[in-house]
This record gives sequence, C-alpha cells and structure tokens, in this order.
Amino acid sequence: MVGRISARESVGKLLADLGEEFLNLVILGGDLNKSTFSNIFGAKFPERFFDFGPAEQNIVSVAAGMASTGKIPVISTFAVFATSRPYDQLRVGVSQSNLNVKIIATHAGILTGEDGVSAQSIEDIAIMSALHNFKVIVPVDTNEALQATRVAIESDGPFYIRLSRPAIPVINKDDYRFVLGQGYKLREGNNVTIIACGIMVSFALEAAESLKNIGIECRVINMSTLTPIDKNIIIDSAKKTGAIVTAEEHYIIGGLGSLVSQILSTNIPVPMESVALTSYAESGKPEDLFQKYGLTSEKIIEAVKKVNHRKPSLTEQDIIN
Repeated sequence: MVGRISARESVGKLLADLGEEFLNLVILGGDLNKSTFSNIFGAKFPERFFDFGPAEQNIVSVAAGMASTGKIPVISTFAVFATSRPYDQLRVGVSQSNLNVKIIATHAGILTGEDGVSAQSIEDIAIMSALHNFKVIVPVDTNEALQATRVAIESDGPFYIRLSRPAIPVINKDDYRFVLGQGYKLREGNNVTIIACGIMVSFALEAAESLKNIGIECRVINMSTLTPIDKNIIIDSAKKTGAIVTAEEHYIIGGLGSLVSQILSTNIPVPMESVALTSYAESGKPEDLFQKYGLTSEKIIEAVKKVNHRKPSLTEQDIIN
C-alpha cells in the first residue's frame, strides 16, 4: 500500500475528461457538487450539467428520461441520498426499464464521520443489489475507482459505484486492470479466506499479515464487484481453505456477507464469519467509529481465529466431495 488518494476527487476529474470523449455524457447533481467534485464537469460543460438541489426522486426520473433519449446520465450525490430517497424511481424508472443510468455516489458507509447517522449509508449495497439489472461496484482504491468509472460509462445499463468521503489507501499496483464481475486475489493462503470490499480490504491485508505470525495463512480477496458477484472465486476459495470471513463497511444484512453466504449455502457450505455493522452508528471521527463498531483488523483476526476453529478436520478433497 502506498499512501492515500481521494477517489471521489479523482473520479470527478475523470468525468470531466470523459465529457470530451463521450459527447452524450451528462451529469445530474443534488446540491452537493463541490463535495462530489462533479462541479469540475459542470465548469467545463455547463450546458450538460444540471443541479436539481435536494430532489433525488426528480433527479432519478429525469436521468431515466435522458437515458431513454440516448444520453448517458450520471447521478452524482451522497450514497444515502442516491439510494434511499429515490428507491421507487430507481426500481420502476431505471431497473425495470434497464436504462443506461449511472449512479456514482460518494460519502458511503460510516466514513462520513462527523456528518452523523442520517448521512451514513449502511444499507445501500443491499438496496442496489436487490435491483435487477444494476451492476454494483465498491472500488478498493482510486485506481480501481477510475477504471470502474470508465467501464460503467462505456457499458450499457445501470451502474452503482460506491465511493468514500476521505482519501483511502492505494492497494492496487499500476499494472492492475479492473474487470467487471471479477474478484481479485491479493494474497494466497490455505487456512482461511478473507473476502472484503472497499476500505475493509486494507484491514483484511493487515489482519492476514498478523495472522501469519501465528501460523494461520489467509487468502485475501478483493470483491469489488458485488453484482454480479464472482461465484467462481468464492467456490474455489471455499474448496482451498475450507472457511470464509467477509469484511465490509455496511450493515450485516444484505451486503457482501449475505451475497457470499448465498453462494456458499447452495454450492459448498463451509464455516463462515462476518465483520460488518450490526447497528446504526453516530457522529464522530471515522477512526473512532471504526474502532467502536468493530470495523478493524483486530476484529477480522478474531473472526478468522473463530472460523478456523470451527473448521472440520477434512482434507481439501473431502471438502470438494
């Protein structure tokens, strides 16, 4: 990991560049344009930038209308406002019609910190994954966020990309290439697999390094695409390690853990533990909130030890059979 870079700022700059390449690209903002950095696009292409104020239902409906005329509308606002308020418009106007609407939302999870519980989006993955046709992406770092944004703009159909407020650790190397629907193995191990997304991937890597010192080797998977999720890498990891831990900055129901458990239960049931939020949080500094609500490498270590202890004494071939 090398430093931290703001994904929301980098994506804001990229969208302004993509505006030159995709002449039908438009951005719809919700009175938070400086915070999402969509104002960069607005300054460059004022005739293709529309600010609706805090009227998210209207934003989604207009975006659907624009998509039906051949535009590529990008909805730019905070995650909590992009998903919760306009759910009916997303469901009927975008999902059911499979329209080419892109939602690039910032300030997801509890990394919003001092903005408080009303601005913390901890259900958005569950909401968006339940909408048919939507592709749901939680980039691990700025490099992946930039590549995922380009893929979304170049691809037909609705996308939801979940970005954080603060700068986040750089995980991927310069030669990394994002592929929609593919999980990425960042570390090999044969005892337990840790599957994580977003900011929790860095904690998963820290946990794996610590666990190595006590003889537990962890495979670490960055599951940046949650819909469609990489079924093959989940099953392969379960076969190789016989136990799974998921880690996410999201409510424990309906997110990464739920999606992974659905794959395991119908294909290869193995012991599993989840590190996730189990309640709403509160206002506070992100590092304090992560500590209080158990989104840490220490909690991942505890989960790995617990699930490793639960593993039956089986060989890999026994698990496969």
